[in-house]
Amino acid sequence: MRIIIDAMGGDNAPQAPLEGAVRAVRELGVSVTLCGSEEQIRAAAQNSGLSLDGISILHTDEIITMEDQPTDITKSKKHSSMALGLEALKNGEGDAFVSAGNSGALLVGATMIPRRIKGIKRAAMAPILPTSTGHAMLMDGGANVECRAEMLEQFGIMGSIYMEKVMGVQSPRVALINNGSEECKGRELEQETYALLRDADVNFIGNIEGREIPSGIADVLVTDGFTGNIVLKLYEGLGKFFASKMKEMFSGAGKIGALFMMDKLSAVKDTFDYKKVGGAVLLGIAKPVIKAHGSSDGEAFFHAIRQAKNCVDGRVCEMITEALAARKAAMNEENEA
Repeated sequence: MRIIIDAMGGDNAPQAPLEGAVRAVRELGVSVTLCGSEEQIRAAAQNSGLSLDGISILHTDEIITMEDQPTDITKSKKHSSMALGLEALKNGEGDAFVSAGNSGALLVGATMIPRRIKGIKRAAMAPILPTSTGHAMLMDGGANVECRAEMLEQFGIMGSIYMEKVMGVQSPRVALINNGSEECKGRELEQETYALLRDADVNFIGNIEGREIPSGIADVLVTDGFTGNIVLKLYEGLGKFFASKMKEMFSGAGKIGALFMMDKLSAVKDTFDYKKVGGAVLLGIAKPVIKAHGSSDGEAFFHAIRQAKNCVDGRVCEMITEALAARKAAMNEENEA
C-alpha cells in the first residue's frame, strides 16, 4: 500500500510529514510518496538522521499557503504539492492522500481532482470528537455551511460506514444534532432530515442536544457544516480550558498530590489529544483523503497515515459506493411498486 503525503502542508513542514512517513514505513509496512521540495525534504532527512528507505519524492517547489484561495489549487497553483498529490491519487499512483495544508483548498482539490463518489451530493469534513465512552464522528465539521436534508442523510450513512469499518464500532448509533429530542424539533432542515434518517439503513437513534454530545450516546453526529464547525471549535476551546484548570490544580495540590493524580489526568489529556486520532477524513471523495491538523507534529502525521491505511483496508470508499447503490435500487423498487 502506498500513501501520498503533502510534505509542504502544515506549520511544521517538511519535518513533521517526514517524521510521520518514516515511522509509518517502519511500523505500518506502507510505502510513502512525499510531494514537495526534494531539496528541503532531503535536507530535513539528513539533519535528523532519518532514512528515506520506502519513501519516494514527487518534486515541486510550489506550495498552497493558508492565505491562498481554495480555488487556486485548480487555477494558479495546479503544480503545488497538494495538487500534485491529489493528481497522483487520481491516477492510481497511491491508495490514499494526507495533508495538513489549507482546508478549503484540500476540499476543492479533492472534489475536483479525484472527485466525489458518484451520487454523493457533497463531501464532508468528518473530525473525530472524544466522548466519555470513546469517540464520535462529527458530520459535517465545516465543509458545507448550507445543506439540504438529502445531504445530511448521506452524511449519516457515510459516517456510519466509517465508524464501523475504521473505528470498529458495531452498529454505530447515528444521531441528529438538534435543539430538542422530540421528532418535531428544529428547523425544516432537521425535520426533513429526521424523516430520511429514520428510513435509512443506519442505526438512527433520533435527535441529540448539544449537552449530550460528550456523553457518548451517539457514534455519528449529523448536522450542517455551520453548526458542526461551532461544535468543533467549542470542543477545542473547552479542551484548552480544562487543560489550564488542571494546571492550576497541579500548582495548588503540591508535588505529592500531583503525583497521585498524574496517571488519571494523563489519560484525560490523551482523550482530547488530536495527535492520537490523526485527522479528519473527507468522506464522499472517491479515494481516501485525510486532513491532518495544521499544527501536526511527527506523531500526529503518523496517526493520520495510519488512519488513511485503515480507510483503505476497510474499503470505506467502496462501501459508501455500494450503500448508495443499494439505497438507489431500493428507492426504485418502491417507486415501481
